[in-house]
Amino acid sequence: MAAAVYASRAAWDVLMLEQQMPGGKLLLTSEVENYPGTGLLSGPDLADEMYRHATMFGAVHAWGDVRKIERSPEEGANSLLVHCADRSLEARAVIVASGTKERKLGIPGEEEYYGMGVSYCAVCDGAFFRDRETLVIGGGSTAFEDALYLTRFASKVTVAMRRDVSRAEVLTQQRVRDNPKIDVRHWWVPLEILGENGRVSAVRFKNVKTDEVFVHQTAVVFPLIGVLPNTDFVAAEILDGERYIVTDERMRTGVPGLFAAGDVRAKRLRQIVTATSDGAIAAEEAGHYLDMLG
Repeated sequence: MAAAVYASRAAWDVLMLEQQMPGGKLLLTSEVENYPGTGLLSGPDLADEMYRHATMFGAVHAWGDVRKIERSPEEGANSLLVHCADRSLEARAVIVASGTKERKLGIPGEEEYYGMGVSYCAVCDGAFFRDRETLVIGGGSTAFEDALYLTRFASKVTVAMRRDVSRAEVLTQQRVRDNPKIDVRHWWVPLEILGENGRVSAVRFKNVKTDEVFVHQTAVVFPLIGVLPNTDFVAAEILDGERYIVTDERMRTGVPGLFAAGDVRAKRLRQIVTATSDGAIAAEEAGHYLDMLG
């Protein structure tokens, strides 16, 4: 959306192609407090404001399930073909800002009980488990932030970590430690999600320090163990070993006319502010590229 603002203000014809609702991970974020100039507000509210801004200067929004991006095979053509599930589009420049998706645990019961007590979105589903015991699996910022959010509804929130070191921000870790509703457990590795009557009832764990195998009762499981880039439609030669898109500081990939921005890029810090910065740079560089094409 930041790229759309900059590109459309520069009078380029801009299409924002989305597979889901505009806003990405913002829609799954309960509170944003580190985006400059906004103070404290909800992720969906910030996404809505960004969407309004993105379409203010003429950018058009459309739905599309992108399957492949490739250079046009026509001789002398300086364009890219974006193949979707139901149609193909042609553009002289493309900015990939497809973000990431949740990493799965890959254990028995996870797929079976998805939507029936297994959820990857605390903001979406936390309120359905009011006054129930809740389980979060993960040790990063998302896991800790969502654990704090879940205390609004749950009677107790257990955070199960594979190790004893968290990757969450120091302030977030302190808030978790200070919250009496949250119980952080270290060295817990999930083995299987169990259910009764078609819904989650417990998770079987192993303590990797003691080798003890035990069952933890819970009404819902939130596996929050990291993310994977949405790059299945991108050529492998512009990806790194973790399948993130490699760009230079100008957001250019190894394919002429193809740029990348946001969490899908190979970079160190993935935050809203860095994503919007990437988008602005990518749009400006795409404009320079188009100017050179004439």
